[in-house]
Amino acid sequence: MTTRTVGLVMNGVTGRMGYNQHLVRSILAINEQGGVPLADGGRVLLEPTLVGRSEAKLRELCERHNIKQWTTDLESALADRGSLIYFDAQVTQARLGAISQAVAAGKHVYTEKPVAETLDGALWLARLAREAGVRSGVVQDKLFLPGLLKLKRLLDGGFFGRVLSVRGEFGYWVFEGDWQSAQRPSWNYRAEDGGGMVLDMFCHWSYVLDNLFGRVEAVTARAVTHIPTRTDEKGREYQATADDAAYGIFELSGGVVAQINSSWCVRVNRDELVEFQVDGTEGSAVAGLRDCRIQHRGATPKPVWNPDLPVTHSFRDDWQTVPDNGEFDNAFKIQWEMFVRHVLEDAPWPYDFMAGARGVQLAELGLRSSAEGRRIELPELGL
Repeated sequence: MTTRTVGLVMNGVTGRMGYNQHLVRSILAINEQGGVPLADGGRVLLEPTLVGRSEAKLRELCERHNIKQWTTDLESALADRGSLIYFDAQVTQARLGAISQAVAAGKHVYTEKPVAETLDGALWLARLAREAGVRSGVVQDKLFLPGLLKLKRLLDGGFFGRVLSVRGEFGYWVFEGDWQSAQRPSWNYRAEDGGGMVLDMFCHWSYVLDNLFGRVEAVTARAVTHIPTRTDEKGREYQATADDAAYGIFELSGGVVAQINSSWCVRVNRDELVEFQVDGTEGSAVAGLRDCRIQHRGATPKPVWNPDLPVTHSFRDDWQTVPDNGEFDNAFKIQWEMFVRHVLEDAPWPYDFMAGARGVQLAELGLRSSAEGRRIELPELGL
């Protein structure tokens, strides 16, 4: 058994998501556990080179975590032959140019979503990677969250019988930035900077629905800007030009209907910030980020509608908690290990640029559905 080191270029990890989930909880955590385990018994350590625009931020991160290399020059980082993988966590607008540059340098590419702002751009990157013979990957982290892994276990075990519908609720109140600071960067609310709820979250719903319940075949959506004026990080008022909420109906193969509300303008009255209720002929489940509750057909109560009497029955008490039955690792870290094994030993990997393009397609057609006020079918994608 041997341990070797592979270099990777990480662009955009000075941001919240890139730093917390990808650098600290994935790459550094992988190295702390001794590297990515391979099929032959060997292990691979990952040596990152950090790339970004701020010398001060990059230097501080490297000193804090004892990382050897950083640069503000992407071209020089990509020229290093020891780096096999390029990772991108920049704002969406910067992604197309940087990824194409990495592909031209012969790097395998792993990127946050959306892979591009437009479907044309996403398909162009998929063709570029295929023609260059490099491997590609798009982050699809929610599939590896404990709550959805438990939901997948129920699906694989036939718990639901025939799945009928999926209802999702996602979001929370993001403060406007005037009397309390906002929890999300201001660019998220400017369409010209790549912001918007549909572009952000429909890419997630695409892979969640596709992988768990069936391919999305049609979408009917309504995108809304509920709060038109916000205050940025410097205390300046600005016009919110991007949608901050989206209400979607997704028709899936096999007849399943999914309804998902996504909003930065909703106050939370649920157990987790995202929850999916799945109803089937034999049972139902409610899954969040970590927990999952079930109600089987044989344990389903018999409600009777009577608005003249108070409800004394506690319907929540009729649900049973699904046990962990194992340990769940960080969702981002799991997918990083999968991609490294895919690059080094051709391990299975379905989450490539084409999977990312399907997410961008759903977002693009969701926005069109909202603008035109109609149901839109999703055509098959091809290169």
